[in-house]
Amino acid sequence: MTIDDIWFDLKDGRRALLRSPREEDIESTLEYLAASARETEYLLRSPEECGKYTAEGEKILFEQKNASPYEAMMMCIVDGKVAGNCEIRFFKGMKIRHRANVGIALLREFWNQGIGTRMFQEMIRLAESREGVLQMELDYIEGNSRARHLYEKMGFRIAGVHPNAIRLRDGTLLNEYLMIREMKQV
Repeated sequence: MTIDDIWFDLKDGRRALLRSPREEDIESTLEYLAASARETEYLLRSPEECGKYTAEGEKILFEQKNASPYEAMMMCIVDGKVAGNCEIRFFKGMKIRHRANVGIALLREFWNQGIGTRMFQEMIRLAESREGVLQMELDYIEGNSRARHLYEKMGFRIAGVHPNAIRLRDGTLLNEYLMIREMKQV
């Protein structure tokens, strides 16, 4: 599913563009994936794993996301550079199609600029416009207080825990929490 261009102003006055990924974003996306993995322990990919991402693989992924009726990927572009991305996946099965799953990541230099809020507003709009979607879900990793604050601000609440789901390099085990946002009934 494709997302039309959405321009908005960052808190520092720069302009940002939200839209579906394009082939022209591939090089910047590869840089973004590696950089974001180096900046935080709260992503599920590690810097070493980013070597598996290729230009051809990203091109295929972009094409699949843009063509899918069940998924959308949104890129945030600032000054011609990928600042972050957000994805939504609508479940397909009859018993679970009332659910949607979202994920987000931003480069550190773009934190506190309103990007996460704006991305979530668009993901919520997409979910609300889809018939039968009753809840959005995401996973929050223990200790990522900045993300938790954003998620709660956007109406998500903790609904469950997966104990010791994440193991950091130093052996520290972190819980992963399921958060849900109940959707407006139309």
